[in-house]
Amino acid sequence: MRNWIGAAQDAVRACDGFVETMRDRLATAGDEDQRLLHGFAWYATTAAALSATAQWALGALERGSFAAIDALVLRIGFGEYLGQIAHGVAMSQSEIVRPAEFALVAEARVFADDPAVARFLSSPDTAALRRELAERLAAGERPCESFGDETLDLIRDQFRAFTATRIAPHAHRWHLEDALIPLELVDEMAALGVFGVCIAEDYGGLGLGKLAMALVSEELSRGWICAGSLGTRSEIAGELIGANGTEAQKAKFLPRLADGSILPTAVFTEPDAGSDLASLRTRARRDAKGGWRIDGAKTWITHAARADLMTVLVRTDPDTPGYGGLSMLLAEKTRGTEADPFPDEGLAGEEIEVLGYRGMREYSLGFEGFAVAEDGLLGGEEGKGFKQLMQTFEGARIQTAARAIGVAWNAFDLALSYATQRSQFGKTLLEFPRVSDKLALMVCEIVMARELTYSAAREKDRGERCDIDAGMAKLIAARTAWGAADNALQVHGGNGYALEYEISRVLCDARILNIFEGAGEIQAQVVGRGLLAGTRSAAQSKTG
Repeated sequence: MRNWIGAAQDAVRACDGFVETMRDRLATAGDEDQRLLHGFAWYATTAAALSATAQWALGALERGSFAAIDALVLRIGFGEYLGQIAHGVAMSQSEIVRPAEFALVAEARVFADDPAVARFLSSPDTAALRRELAERLAAGERPCESFGDETLDLIRDQFRAFTATRIAPHAHRWHLEDALIPLELVDEMAALGVFGVCIAEDYGGLGLGKLAMALVSEELSRGWICAGSLGTRSEIAGELIGANGTEAQKAKFLPRLADGSILPTAVFTEPDAGSDLASLRTRARRDAKGGWRIDGAKTWITHAARADLMTVLVRTDPDTPGYGGLSMLLAEKTRGTEADPFPDEGLAGEEIEVLGYRGMREYSLGFEGFAVAEDGLLGGEEGKGFKQLMQTFEGARIQTAARAIGVAWNAFDLALSYATQRSQFGKTLLEFPRVSDKLALMVCEIVMARELTYSAAREKDRGERCDIDAGMAKLIAARTAWGAADNALQVHGGNGYALEYEISRVLCDARILNIFEGAGEIQAQVVGRGLLAGTRSAAQSKTG
């Protein structure tokens, strides 16, 4: 086993060298080279996932917990992703970027011939390895998930048990009924500390880091993405206020966010702006009493009706174009009901019907002179809104990646259960190679995306800049979740297309992950540009 881990470390160094060569080729890339820029981002992300996986294997080995199933995940996962780096990386189902596009055909051959890389690529028993992995999974074995940290391991156990008893048995019914997450469940999550994971203890939170937050989000999303996502709003609001609020704002809002007595929602996106926040037009003006009045439209606002607090990005200086005229307001509102979702004067909302991700509902909001208190300006400073929001992106993308990992595990759980129980032609589905292959590769990809997500969270907890790492994690985790859900539905065959089967919900839920918190194309742009600018990245080897 140690030999394979050593080979993985050597292969990661070869990956880093190949990615660096690609970076040099793109040093002067402009916007017209978007495909190459995004392709480079995907190559770097794939290399970063391999690096994080090698670190996972080494850590498990050093703790004495690296088992035969972990060796299988390492060998299969490395074989697949190294093969992609050598021959072509998928940016989507139909967009594969290849070394030839970067004029790196000869370099790709040298990479594939590297002794460590070739060891993974030339394995003659790949099919047998996948079959063995599937059999071990069917027998109840799972890849190592211990952090080597008692507190984090206990958190995983606690939330896995909670999800299994309080969320998973009911999630599909809630989805089919398009029901809001029951308030009693919200209260139970609050009692467990879900909404205050990263809020400082001085303000009633748990004072834990982003790694703990990612873990909680992953486990809750394994039952239902909406349960994992409910904490996202508190995470964003808590980070906005904790990092930028006045002492009065922190004292007023953070304890109530942490204990769940107020539920927040993020109000940033506009119908005609999308990810282009510089074009934001929703206006906030001072009123005669010194407070604020908001006019404008927002869309894709999650859990808006039930929220008590809105963090609203607005333009307070219409004469300053772009980001400079933007400010963040802390706008309190009355919690709505099913009968009267938006009772406040100056605020109207219309539900957006969606395929999945239903437990909190999506809304378009219209503001017509909606009143915000004088002390509602975050930090008491105008023109800081965009900068304040940017500070939350790292944590939000790590959290989104964690939700994607949870959804992917949910898809795998459903697929494995169906494959072991369903029989065709006198055999269980698991006995068919195309089914066992899917299950084995699902797990390998989930582990690699998971470890990259954890790696980004650790960097954040160390106080290091991790915008590129967080973007990479979100990029690959979203693809992994969709791939897992799609393959899991395929394992179900025609039954998977029936609404009564849970996998139909998971497929719908998985699809949103490549869109919100920055669409995959936006993530690739951010990652690619950041790497070309010399931003520190997880793509740089951490194993050497």
